[in-house]
Amino acid sequence: MMSTPKTCMEIKNITKRFQGVVAVNDVSLEIKEGEIFSFLGPSGCGKTTLLRLVAGLEIIDQGDILIHEEIVNNLPPYKRDCSTVFQQLALFPHMKVFDNIAYGLVERKVSKDEIKERVFEKIELVNLSGLEDRYPHQLSGGQKQRVALARSLVLEPAILLLDEPLAALDRKLRKEMQVELKRIQREVGTTFLNVTHDQKEALSLSDRIAIMSAGKLIQIGTPTEIYEKPKTRFVASFMGASNIFHGKAISQKGEMFELKMEGGGTIYVPAPEDSEMNDISGFTIHPEMIEITPDLTGIESNDPLEETVFLGTVKEVFYQGDYSELSITLDNSDMVISTFLTRKEMLDSVVENQKVAVSWKSSFSNAFSD
Repeated sequence: MMSTPKTCMEIKNITKRFQGVVAVNDVSLEIKEGEIFSFLGPSGCGKTTLLRLVAGLEIIDQGDILIHEEIVNNLPPYKRDCSTVFQQLALFPHMKVFDNIAYGLVERKVSKDEIKERVFEKIELVNLSGLEDRYPHQLSGGQKQRVALARSLVLEPAILLLDEPLAALDRKLRKEMQVELKRIQREVGTTFLNVTHDQKEALSLSDRIAIMSAGKLIQIGTPTEIYEKPKTRFVASFMGASNIFHGKAISQKGEMFELKMEGGGTIYVPAPEDSEMNDISGFTIHPEMIEITPDLTGIESNDPLEETVFLGTVKEVFYQGDYSELSITLDNSDMVISTFLTRKEMLDSVVENQKVAVSWKSSFSNAFSD
């Protein structure tokens, strides 16, 4: 039986104001040892301010931050058991890779032999072996990123704070570094606290994600929970849901709510935990969960509690290379639904203005609140 990870950090009722504006609004959460936890949200939502409060770079107006059960509110940054990798990286241009990584250890007056051992260990960890004598201007963007990461990890912090460290990299390199960050974190076991506005980065990198908006935590969950079960319209929209429909719950059958849709028609959705019928204001369904078929026979015999089925007309086909996105207008309704077809699913067989049936398992639908 696996033991529950210990709490590495607690944030208790943290509030931060700037000239009357509440940047972080009564935020509380726990972060476990050895997890990658990401704050995700649009610009100005308070995620970077929250990270700076943890780092000690901003002063808390209200609340407490505890690292390993010790309140660190009044400790300066260098006395907190955490280290930060910034988006700008801030490498010393006149220092070689080895000296950049060793800088913090030198400041702490660690012995030369131990510095050498720990620096070369981290150089190997981040795959920079053989580059220790190069200067920052002789490195690629990805290599500079690795130096900054090694410079923070060599201090062996309890928590590594990552302030949008991949934002300046191009798409291909950013994806490669996401894989590397996860590998490195799994090898060293350090708790990573990451800030990002990139949904895909958060989903691929994190063990848990906190969605923020206007200084508040809107939802905390695993990547699967955040993507597949958004609790609010904001979370659904921010995570890229293209099928978001308003409706009102009018009845309950077992564990399913019956929703009357604003666009017409009714569907059944799983009743979310801790939600009453009056809380529900609509539902989402991801395009990849939806099937379409030109064969319209037998669709009236389906059980709506098990399967949601609509007839519709293909409005537009958007070719995306490896797949096409279809926009389908549903019959007797104002609802327009999007779904995907891959090349393997015979893109050529579906054309604009074609009558089709769209269907999905009713358990795939996700009810949300506003």
